[in-house]
Amino acid sequence: MRVVLQRVRWARVEVGGEEVGAIGAGLLALVGVAEGDGPDDARRLAAKTVRLRLFGDGDRPFDRALADLPGGALLCVSQFTLLGDVRRGNRPSWSRAAAPEVAAPLVEAYAAAVAGHGVPVARGRFGAAMAVSLENDGPVTLVLDSAGLAAPRRAAPGPAA
Repeated sequence: MRVVLQRVRWARVEVGGEEVGAIGAGLLALVGVAEGDGPDDARRLAAKTVRLRLFGDGDRPFDRALADLPGGALLCVSQFTLLGDVRRGNRPSWSRAAAPEVAAPLVEAYAAAVAGHGVPVARGRFGAAMAVSLENDGPVTLVLDSAGLAAPRRAAPGPAA
């Protein structure tokens, strides 16, 4: 899974001119699901999302997490184009993106896992043509990838000195 997080002052998503999700201060999460991703990836990325210290606290600009932000929320928007491969040619390949019947439940699993940490979550509509509006705060934008969130390896002990 790949998630692009943007710290926002507000964000909203519309489908066909109708607002389907909106938040005040918090994070906009654009979520793409790759082939082979599973529920554990969604849970790990959600836990990382709510723990990242991306919000200010007085003089410290990156000291508070989303879970610590009074009134903070997350807007979750599915975006399979995050898995586009443009290494060859000028037309992106979507071959790494999971099929919709696999991706939709994993995007929902991510949103539900964030909500399970006590963060209010608004959602876009999976598979719809969505218009996303936001006011980026900072700007602060990060990319999380489940492939990069594996448990850290411990260094092998070196020779005794």
